[in-house]
Amino acid sequence: MNKCAVILAGGEGKRMKMNKPKPLAEVLSEPMLKWVLNSVRRAGIDKICVVKGFGKEYIDEFVSTLDFPVETVFQAERLGTGHAVMQAKAFLEENMGSVVILNGDAPFMDSETIKSSYEFHEAQSNAVTVISAKVDDPTGYGRIVRDENGALTAIVEQKDADEKIAAINEVNSGGYWFDTAKLLSVLGEIKSDNAANEYYLPDAVKLLLKKNENLGAFTAKSSDTVLGANDREQLAELEIIAIKKGYKC
Repeated sequence: MNKCAVILAGGEGKRMKMNKPKPLAEVLSEPMLKWVLNSVRRAGIDKICVVKGFGKEYIDEFVSTLDFPVETVFQAERLGTGHAVMQAKAFLEENMGSVVILNGDAPFMDSETIKSSYEFHEAQSNAVTVISAKVDDPTGYGRIVRDENGALTAIVEQKDADEKIAAINEVNSGGYWFDTAKLLSVLGEIKSDNAANEYYLPDAVKLLLKKNENLGAFTAKSSDTVLGANDREQLAELEIIAIKKGYKC
């Protein structure tokens, strides 16, 4: 089966106190985006598209230093993760099969998780497989809701979670495998009727659920796959984890 990857890298690094895109903040002297790209490549995926936004010239400069090909598309307005993926529509149409969509600022999304979640995705014939992880403190993350048989029934964001759902410690990593054709079939149906007026990628999961498509959630072995950094303090914490656990870019 043909595989490709879309990496979301349009975030601004304001709280990082840097004028570059957040995914270019470094962990062990390598941009977080490079960690993600290397994991994707080690998982056997060569067709890669990076969605750039803020500071696109820095992403272009970074991509020009790589020794493997990476396409880029520009998200002129940052209108959410769903909107970011919409910018890669032409890339998706050229690379039908399965696509993994990952955040460019989650450096510990490892190749084993990407490979194993793909195998699960294919074995289950899923329209979408959410990559999840179990964490000690789920605050701030979307919760993975399953039925009594373990099947995925919803992803509920923190702000929408009641007490019972808020107690769930399995969370959305922000990484997904999609059947590309089925993603494209719902991408244009995502609405921005929310407080932020943004298009959210988890809404594609809801739309596929409404169409009675197969959905699943693959639980990563390590909770570190969900980790990112929004400020310098969190970035320093990632460095400590990388050193302690021997992670390499």
